[in-house]
Amino acid sequence: MHPRRRAGVYSVGLVALLAAVMATASSIGPVPLAPTVVLQVVANGLAIPVGLTVTATGAALGQVPSVGIVWVHPFMFPVDATATAIVMTVRLPRIALGATVGFALAAAGVVMQGFFRNPMADPSIIGVSSGAATGAVCFIVLPGVLPAVVGLRAAAFAGALVTAGVVYAIATEGGHTPVATLLLAGVAVQTLLGAVTSYLLLQSGESMRRVVYWLMGHLDASTFDEALVTGSLGVVLVGVMYLYAGDLNALLLGEQEAQAVGVKVERTKQLLLATASVVTGAAVAVAGVIGFVGLIVPHAMRLLVGPDHRVLLPTSALAGATFLVAADTLARAGAAELPVGIVTAALGAPFFLYLLRKREVSEL
Repeated sequence: MHPRRRAGVYSVGLVALLAAVMATASSIGPVPLAPTVVLQVVANGLAIPVGLTVTATGAALGQVPSVGIVWVHPFMFPVDATATAIVMTVRLPRIALGATVGFALAAAGVVMQGFFRNPMADPSIIGVSSGAATGAVCFIVLPGVLPAVVGLRAAAFAGALVTAGVVYAIATEGGHTPVATLLLAGVAVQTLLGAVTSYLLLQSGESMRRVVYWLMGHLDASTFDEALVTGSLGVVLVGVMYLYAGDLNALLLGEQEAQAVGVKVERTKQLLLATASVVTGAAVAVAGVIGFVGLIVPHAMRLLVGPDHRVLLPTSALAGATFLVAADTLARAGAAELPVGIVTAALGAPFFLYLLRKREVSEL
């Protein structure tokens, strides 16, 4: 079967699995809801555009008439208002954001592992997560340095992009960026930023709880707007990554071999590194530092679908979305809600050790 067709078949199954996990997650919480109630609430929220309205009151004054859209709700199930509020304002925004963040981190992990030709690579390997953490901690601990109008998420995103740019600039010489140098530069910058973050944590005072909670990774206080922005950016950039999946396959053979088959190596490396860094920075900016998603999910999917990035990239992204939604459901299912980063680490680390023990960590 052609790789793109295989990717489509696997993706349909994974989309169905993601939908089932999201529906189940919507019914779990301090106030349990039946899955049928959740589906009715979602159906009631659907609207179909059926026409336009034109308000001509301002036409006589030379103004342009305003145009509006007429929406019709095809379903009106009798659902309790409390259940509607729980699903639409609390659970679904959180689940949607979890799916988009997991989608982004898993896709970035696939690209980073292929880019570095190293199964131990993850989205934060060049310090993007550390840069985002430093930006966020600076915003929380040093409010006078960054004005409030910047916002926590903007500060984290800016920190991620600046870090990626600095690491790339350090590793690049004469228009060439050796992968080994990039890796070492990333480790060094990540270590330095870790020291800066630790120092700021010591100086955080009353802000320490907020800083630590953000660093653990969380999805609470989520909104549909955050999920929409992060998801739209993730889909677009993962689509760009997918266009270069064939080139990424060639890079696994080595840069000289890839160049011999027509791959523009340096341009491809720049584009893949930039897209993976932006996707990771956006995910970390809205959810904090969530580990192991970009490391474990690509491993598991590589064992299932093989190393071809034309299949591995879309399937890993969908599996990452499913994994993070399931992990966040576990995080909020107990008596005391946990940051989702704790759950992903608790699930991911033993699984990774299992792979190592069974010698099933894929060699790229």
